[in-house]
Amino acid sequence: MTHSNAAAEVRAQLPRDCTFTPSDWQVLSQYWYPVAIAEDIMDRPVPVKLLDVGLVLYRSQGQVVIARDICFHRGAPLSKGWVENGEIVCPYHGFRYNCEGVCMSVPAHPNGKISPKLKLITYPAVERYGLVWTSIAGSEENIPDFPGWEDPDYVNVLPPSFDIAGAAGRQMEGFLDVSHFAFVHTATFGDRNNTEVPQYKVTREGDVLLADYWSTVSNYGKGQENPAPEGFMWLRAFRVYAPFTASLTVHFPNDGKLMILNCASPVSARKTRLFSPISRNFDKRVPVQDTIEFNLRVFREDADMVESQMPEDLPLDLLAEAHIPADRTSIAYRRLLTELGLGRHYTS
Repeated sequence: MTHSNAAAEVRAQLPRDCTFTPSDWQVLSQYWYPVAIAEDIMDRPVPVKLLDVGLVLYRSQGQVVIARDICFHRGAPLSKGWVENGEIVCPYHGFRYNCEGVCMSVPAHPNGKISPKLKLITYPAVERYGLVWTSIAGSEENIPDFPGWEDPDYVNVLPPSFDIAGAAGRQMEGFLDVSHFAFVHTATFGDRNNTEVPQYKVTREGDVLLADYWSTVSNYGKGQENPAPEGFMWLRAFRVYAPFTASLTVHFPNDGKLMILNCASPVSARKTRLFSPISRNFDKRVPVQDTIEFNLRVFREDADMVESQMPEDLPLDLLAEAHIPADRTSIAYRRLLTELGLGRHYTS
């Protein structure tokens, strides 16, 4: 067996104490997820977890390196070590590994031959939208589009990551839900006097779900100046990318557009790390911190609900929960997850 095949086999092995069913973990490991904010990864090791797999991130020669957070000599976490001259140093015995994961030095035997087994399991790393993305299975890149981030006419905002003690599937469905605004987001932008959900359609282009939702629910926050004319129809255009990413473009008055990329990164079956790049082509002088604080308030409102939902997992069996016409997007989303091969009561 070649080393590359051996590495792929190790990557495909279930992590110890895996909180996902084996079949669901194998499916989810094929996709790409953000695991860190790019500017947070510098020349010191940073531990993260994705799908129950412990990873270490650091920069070497300006490039992000992602590896399994373990030194195969005696199992020490490399995240407790340090980076020196572009190499990560194990804190236990000082073994040094280059950016490709090859062991370059064993201090106890400076002139000895280094075993080829002393090579880290590494993962692909892509920096996009201010985030670092990776795939446990090292599959072909499938990072969703987010055009506003590269458009010079847009202002980009990247809130800090937000941890949720709940399943990624539940968080995603909450992001897609259009009937909860008036009840969950009353303190931020919802209106208890505007609860009706007009009819809308969900269509599909390949593996992407599209839902264009028109309503009179304003996207301006409570206390903010609202220049929208009376009766203005707000368009919220959702695009869903399985398994746990969706974009939302909110159309404001005067051709204003607010774009949000909702990335629910599954740390484990019961923990989600949310990343949410934001781009807009209006209110360019509004302080970035104001935008971050408003969105964090919205995230907290959603998290309070997601963390208390039962069952904790997202039921893919459509008979397991009741549905209403406003749930068209979430129904289509559950069907899409079923097509991926996830279990009907999968651990999301």
